[in-house]
Amino acid sequence: MASGCQQFPPQTQERQPGKEHAMEPVPQATSEEYKPANKASNPLSLSLSLSLSLSLSLSLSLTHTHTHTPRLVTIGMVFCAQGKVALVTGGDSGIGRAVCYCFALEGATVAFTYVKSQEDEDANDTLQMPRQNKRSNAKEPIASPADLGYEENCRKVVEEVMNTYGCIDILVNNAAEQYVRPLITEQQLQRVFRTNIFSYFFVSKFVVKYMKAGGSIINTTSVNAYKGNAKLLDYTSTKGAIVAFTRALALQLVERWIRVNGVASGPVWTPLIPASFPQGQVVNFGKQVPMGRPGQPIEIAPSFVFLAATPDSSFITGQVIRLNGGTVVNG
Repeated sequence: MASGCQQFPPQTQERQPGKEHAMEPVPQATSEEYKPANKASNPLSLSLSLSLSLSLSLSLSLTHTHTHTPRLVTIGMVFCAQGKVALVTGGDSGIGRAVCYCFALEGATVAFTYVKSQEDEDANDTLQMPRQNKRSNAKEPIASPADLGYEENCRKVVEEVMNTYGCIDILVNNAAEQYVRPLITEQQLQRVFRTNIFSYFFVSKFVVKYMKAGGSIINTTSVNAYKGNAKLLDYTSTKGAIVAFTRALALQLVERWIRVNGVASGPVWTPLIPASFPQGQVVNFGKQVPMGRPGQPIEIAPSFVFLAATPDSSFITGQVIRLNGGTVVNG
């Protein structure tokens, strides 16, 4: 990974979304050091999985005997992501690309979205990762072009994934954009909110229609939701909204045994950076954190795997994991 003394070459990109293939250095979305858990292949783990599933079924049936229709729910305790279908929004680059890579290594079938005509090359590069690392029980990955700021587009994406795979077990809401501008126009405000939080509402709305017990929704937020950022007022506001959205949706879905959590990263080397900041700030990006460097996407992605895994994170919902190089935040 990057050292604490690293400086990035001066660079800037003219528009959002940024292009990963044009960055120097290219963000680290993969690592030979990342090893999939492969717990599902362990007979002892499988036995424990079945025992936990049976115990949950019995306890749920007993706790609902006072109702007219006792509810018996069996949660298939699938370790990590093997055999699951994961939909990752904004999966063409940055953290989303690394998440697609890690999920593929864990055995998941991967679908992701990207912005058509603006992210085609990055999307094609990302599509090769799950293809090359696909496990035997996973299906062919798909890349779906869509502007997720609009409800109908989100519906079409979810329907495409359902028609292709028949289920969605994991949803990662990750699409984002940001602008460093002293004056925020109404057009920019609407654009940032549509991508960064409206899409989370819309995609989740359609996914939960199909998601079964044991499913997991993971929302990408930011350290800025907790400490603020004067230069990214609209972006920071959406990230705070994502935290509240995560907590509220977790409470709404808890009785369906669907968990909802978030990941709040600090500075991470992604296409958002050269597409947002002037060259002088890009050179020293991330040096303000205690570790003295930005994170790489592959350092963030395993937290998504953890939050998607059961029973590893089966008692976690409504929470946000913070990976930020040592910055202490509360809230």
